Amino acid sequence: MPLPKKRPETVLVVDDSLDSIRMINDVLEQAGMTVLVALEGSQALNITRNISPDLILLDAVMPGMDGFEVCRQLKANPALADCPIIFMTGLSDTEHVVMGLNAGGVDYITKPINPDELVARMRVHMANAHMARSTRVALDQAGQLLFAVDDAGQLLWATPQARQKMHACGLLSEAAGTDFCQALRTWIAHEPAPGHLLTTDSERPLTLEFLANISTQEYLLRLKANASPSEATERLREHFAVTGREADVLLWIANGKTNREIGQILEMSPRTVNKHLEQIFKKLGVENRTAAAAAAIRCLTRA
Repeated sequence: MPLPKKRPETVLVVDDSLDSIRMINDVLEQAGMTVLVALEGSQALNITRNISPDLILLDAVMPGMDGFEVCRQLKANPALADCPIIFMTGLSDTEHVVMGLNAGGVDYITKPINPDELVARMRVHMANAHMARSTRVALDQAGQLLFAVDDAGQLLWATPQARQKMHACGLLSEAAGTDFCQALRTWIAHEPAPGHLLTTDSERPLTLEFLANISTQEYLLRLKANASPSEATERLREHFAVTGREADVLLWIANGKTNREIGQILEMSPRTVNKHLEQIFKKLGVENRTAAAAAAIRCLTRA
């Protein structure tokens, strides 16, 4: 049985120079790629609302909206999260290289463009993007709602369903995203142990589980199905044979809250919270809040 014919890669070229576009179009068509063209940033944004190219070639210096701003807006589109963006410009100084990479670009080509070098770089970036996308889709199909952030709380990557859930909860919007990043930054700064949970304060809360510190700049997290606070409290109460109020305190301990924060949430004094903790430690057979939190997390995770 013959293998299905491979779909040609689709490349969006964004450049205000017609001469440059004609040259790049000829090069890419000879390489077997499908070429889409935009003469300005707004056209590129309109095209990508309906089509997700495999790669974008973007002129850095254009009238009106420059390439750096276009790149930032393109990367705000979840459908383009894995789409590599290569900047093209006659400027080769370090400042513009850094601006392009910080805006979300993966590479930088200086004009006049060498056709063979351009195609070779494009092939490498499209292959890497395809591999990353396939891996995340495979994790998605296995039900793993995974994502990674850096130590500033900025999203590095996410499996499709994880990104969709965060987008649906408004966590990827500009306004909520700032608070979300701040919450993640604070959480990571406290060096959470694997299995530790954090519940977002968004309109539709999500529970995040810390999995691992992959590197000094990448932290792996997972979205978990949310049980309502009342359901989670009931699970803890039944499993550990604690009182309802002790279960309330234990739930918030598992979510990394301090005695003062728990007191504000449950409308009791920090001293009363501490008294409940003393009873919780005895009933769970543990010596400190870290061990109590770990036990609660295991209980809720199994459930």
